[in-house]
Amino acid sequence: QVRLVESGGGLVQAGGSLRLSCAASGSIAGLGAMGWYRQAPGKQRELVATITRGGTTNYADSVRGRFTISRDNAKNTVYLQMNVLKPEDTAVYYCTVNRLGFASWGQGTRVTVSS
Repeated sequence: QVRLVESGGGLVQAGGSLRLSCAASGSIAGLGAMGWYRQAPGKQRELVATITRGGTTNYADSVRGRFTISRDNAKNTVYLQMNVLKPEDTAVYYCTVNRLGFASWGQGTRVTVSS
């Protein structure tokens, strides 16, 4: 079983930056792609960004150019650098990791962007 612990959320003004971190522990042998999703109030959970073990990235159109996903395989940690934040980025952000075909999720970290 993979355990994911997220950190780095908080309250920030529009135009500001935040960096989210997510550390994996437990059964981490064979970790594959890692990523971030978010869920705003009243909306479905949506993809933000993903990164393969080899470093190939994918972004939602709404965050491309503002957010950067990265990972440290030695630390089993994935990061999300969020710049030029907008009020519409307000959501609970969830970390996810794929291991041997199964997805695990973190508990979520809240990001609130004030206008």
